[in-house]
Amino acid sequence: MTTVLYLSRTVEIESTLADPSDLWVTPDDLTRVNDFVLKPEGACLDDLCVPVNQEFDSDLVVTRGAIKWFSLTGFAALMGQEFVVDRDTDTWSFGSIPITRSSYIQQAVAPDFTLPDRDGNPISLKDFRGRKVMILSWASW
Repeated sequence: MTTVLYLSRTVEIESTLADPSDLWVTPDDLTRVNDFVLKPEGACLDDLCVPVNQEFDSDLVVTRGAIKWFSLTGFAALMGQEFVVDRDTDTWSFGSIPITRSSYIQQAVAPDFTLPDRDGNPISLKDFRGRKVMILSWASW
């Protein structure tokens, strides 16, 4: 059993293609991990499609027996996505995919989040839509 962590989800994968350095999953597991769908035109998330050659074995897709495998780590490297692995527990953790965050920068709109105010009441960024907001973040380290 392989565990994959991505954003706020934990996905348990029953079967992977044996490889000492890369994580190969089925196309269905690709979707379970990061919502990308393997289509004839490539790996797609909404309007974003990354071309993937599926006609023959490549760096991202191989067929072994009757099973198609997708290199999750190869895709992460292609997309500039950071990842780490704990081989003792067979747990892979993937950071956010940079290109999926670019729309926030291009639109100059921060993603919604909710935090407690000084009195402990939840307050969401969306409550301030249409008004200018300054977000200040601080950490002791």
